[in-house]
Amino acid sequence: MEMKKVMWMLKKDLIVLWRHKPRLISIILFPILMITLFGYGMGGTLENIPVVIVEQSSGPLTDQTVAAMRNMSLYDIKDIMKDPETARDMVDAGEVKAAIILPPNYDNLTDEPTVVMYLDSSDQLASQALVPATQALFSRLSGEIAVQKMQSPTVNIQNQNSTPGETGFQSIVSTINFQVDRIYGDVKYMDFLVPAVLAMTIMFSCMFGMGQSIAGERERGELARLFMTPTSVSTVVGGKIISKLVIESGRAFLLLCVAMVLFGIKINGSMLLTVLLLVLTALCFVGFGIMISARVGTQEDYMQMVMPFAMPMMFVSGVFYPIETMPWVFQKLAYVVPLTYANDALRSVMLKGAGVGDIWLDLAVLVGFTLLFFAMGVTRFNRDI
Repeated sequence: MEMKKVMWMLKKDLIVLWRHKPRLISIILFPILMITLFGYGMGGTLENIPVVIVEQSSGPLTDQTVAAMRNMSLYDIKDIMKDPETARDMVDAGEVKAAIILPPNYDNLTDEPTVVMYLDSSDQLASQALVPATQALFSRLSGEIAVQKMQSPTVNIQNQNSTPGETGFQSIVSTINFQVDRIYGDVKYMDFLVPAVLAMTIMFSCMFGMGQSIAGERERGELARLFMTPTSVSTVVGGKIISKLVIESGRAFLLLCVAMVLFGIKINGSMLLTVLLLVLTALCFVGFGIMISARVGTQEDYMQMVMPFAMPMMFVSGVFYPIETMPWVFQKLAYVVPLTYANDALRSVMLKGAGVGDIWLDLAVLVGFTLLFFAMGVTRFNRDI
């Protein structure tokens, strides 16, 4: 091996990299982002799941229960209220993941109160964390109350209708009942995952595909030859948008059909609205691809510039973990990326049966992102690179 020539080749590649500043920045930035996301955002157990507590009585047991929940990192108590229906509406609206209803007789140690938890069962990960932890909490409180009963001289172990020493003892150990009301029924993990995977697949396909479609053709000189003909920038961009939109929408619809056939995925809402959401998601990320490819000269530059956006977007947008359980910084970041709104809208329609009125905010944000991306892409498009 001729080391001198090897060193010259190394020098040449480093100079090329130095001249392509976006690629250089991306190479440095991308691994830092990935380590940060994996280390702080995706590791460990779920914490800070938003819940609301309904207090229908007052007393030491209610105070003890609320204090115990405040001391657990699993719960992020958003509110303590009196009305169970308002709490249920908050779960239905997606403001909290669960509402824990403490009944009117909760502080009566001689009764066996029943605590009900209204659960947003469309979020599988939050449900899997909340149910066993809350059940364990009330089991622990039941044990503590049972000890208090046995030590209290005012509580009679035997009651009028019991067999002495039998039913009275049962009334002590069975202190708090716990029921879970899954407001969207039993949702399988695959049902929870598929809507987000569909949106994520569209995102990657559109973003990376536009690199090949525009940056790749520009690198091969095909775009330059096209512009030598009397063809405007808007015609070229419009043609790329339509062709990519048709391909990616068809792919998304095919994926949806495969998920329904192979995994029995059910769509509780409108099938037409689901398909329109897939098309809008594809249009949004085609716009993103045009915005990035408008100013890059090679496909490699395009890929290096897209990766620092695509991968973090996948992690913070709630595809795998609930956004509410992420660190504060990642939560804020999640709400400035379009994939979050595509995930939320698709899950709302497919799992909760939501209509246009329920997801209007997601639709408005997606349309806003789409217009912004296309405006920046068309106005910044450089036909001479």
